[in-house]
Amino acid sequence: MKKIKLFFYSIVALGSIATLSSCNKDFLNVVPKAQLSNAQVSTGTEQLVTAAYAELGNDHYITPWSLWPYGNVRSGDAYKGGRDESDIQEFYFFEIFKDVRSDIGEIDGQWFQYYEAISRVNAALGNLNNVTEAQYPLKKSRQAEMRFLRGHWYFQLKIMYKYIPYIDETVPTNNYALISNKALSNDSIWEKIATDFQFGVDNLPINQTQIGRANKIAATAYLAKTRLYQAYEQDEMNNVTGINQTKLNQVVTLADQVLASSYQLQPDFANNFLEGSFENGIESIFSVQYSKDDGTMFGRLNFGDVLATPMGIGCCDFHKPSQNLANAFKTGADGLPMFSDFNNSDLDLTANTVDPRIDHTIAIPGHNYVYDPTTIYQVSWNRTPAVYGVFASLKENVMKGHYTQVGPFYANTKDKIILRFADVLLWKAEALIELGRQNEALPIINQIRSRAANSTALLKLANGQPESNYFVNTYQDGINCNWTQDFARNALRWERRLEFAMEGNRFFDLVRWGIADTYLNAYFQVEKTKRAYLKDGLFTKNRDEYCPIPLNQIRFSHGLYKQNYGYIQ
Repeated sequence: MKKIKLFFYSIVALGSIATLSSCNKDFLNVVPKAQLSNAQVSTGTEQLVTAAYAELGNDHYITPWSLWPYGNVRSGDAYKGGRDESDIQEFYFFEIFKDVRSDIGEIDGQWFQYYEAISRVNAALGNLNNVTEAQYPLKKSRQAEMRFLRGHWYFQLKIMYKYIPYIDETVPTNNYALISNKALSNDSIWEKIATDFQFGVDNLPINQTQIGRANKIAATAYLAKTRLYQAYEQDEMNNVTGINQTKLNQVVTLADQVLASSYQLQPDFANNFLEGSFENGIESIFSVQYSKDDGTMFGRLNFGDVLATPMGIGCCDFHKPSQNLANAFKTGADGLPMFSDFNNSDLDLTANTVDPRIDHTIAIPGHNYVYDPTTIYQVSWNRTPAVYGVFASLKENVMKGHYTQVGPFYANTKDKIILRFADVLLWKAEALIELGRQNEALPIINQIRSRAANSTALLKLANGQPESNYFVNTYQDGINCNWTQDFARNALRWERRLEFAMEGNRFFDLVRWGIADTYLNAYFQVEKTKRAYLKDGLFTKNRDEYCPIPLNQIRFSHGLYKQNYGYIQ
């Protein structure tokens, strides 16, 4: 919120500079640098749109848009990593759900950046609203792009903080301080987000000539995601009180529209995470674009995920896949997940068969690093293996020689997928299962599993041998499983975990399903016997589903904002 206000305060400051310059003091008559004047703002329509898009790449390792500390580390799929618990200690607090306070700077910074992004969108929309289509033929499409971006930012805020102040381009600056984060109900906030995506569905073209712009299919997919989250109704204490069948049916309808488009699954899972010609591929519905050698100081590098680079390459060995996640990729003699006993013993690659997605997701000592058989991931690449183990995250990383060094950090320019086709398939499957139509979900889940089984071409060592012993089977009702609604629900949730592991989704899935407390406390009971630093891990139901509203923001609102349930104001 502070950043939004600062933008307008700086415009007022420009007026003060103009007044001073009337005293014939030529040295005061200087054009401000890195600041837009009112005239520039009123005529820079396309520039404002571009500035709004640019915010997608403006995150930082302390405030990452990928949400790895909040979606992966909080879910049990990843350990914080780094030197030890005190290295960005606040992320450790979130990992064990202890000492999570409203004055933690990282969440205040995250909130601040989200509203900075929204302020850019609203500035662009305010300008777009004041031009005619005759003056600017792209008006309607650009409005829809901006509302897509606004929907994206508010969606991220919603899953992080639940209750948020909703500000659009029609709200006068002087009224910002009058809008509470409790002005809208939980469902009403979802509806606002859905309305922005619906505008995109109605007004965006199916295809865009420029890579990175939102299109109609992306808006349709994000609307389906919004309706799915909205379907899981919550009370004030974050309990899931029911699943809205109407919303689920909307998810199915919207997903079908996306599935009928030109997007499709990549034939090989690896293609989603490779650089170069594989970026913005057939499965990528909407992605953030990065670059280097573009005239800027460092390029538009992915700084949000820079900490995940192993020490054998650079710095800093954060975002470490957990032992629990590695164990989840084991398959049984039937080629299916080991639902009940996957975690009874730790993964042994000489004895266990596994889902190939493990080697697309987790760097394992002795295996290729990012599909390169000439670069073998080593135990020595780990910073503190005694604390965090010996695994590293792969999906956000690139081949060893493809990083760009900025100070001690090693970043890359690979695009980051926000929405992919596999997501839409599994959203539809989830909605069908909760509607009691689990038989229709069976071939969808099997489609994902079949792709996984066929994604082994790049998982070979230099001698041509596979990195692991792969074995994945599809679900066959009455043969290797009894496809009831309960079984299908478990299979769907497991599939989402394996397919999107380390991509920032898992914790928010657990909260949506209303199982975060039971799942995570069971996780801590076992994992703390392997990682002593997790000994105090405890998820408190009715509090830890969301982050606290940052104390700075409550102060800026003069107490208008109300703290989330379970936290001290």
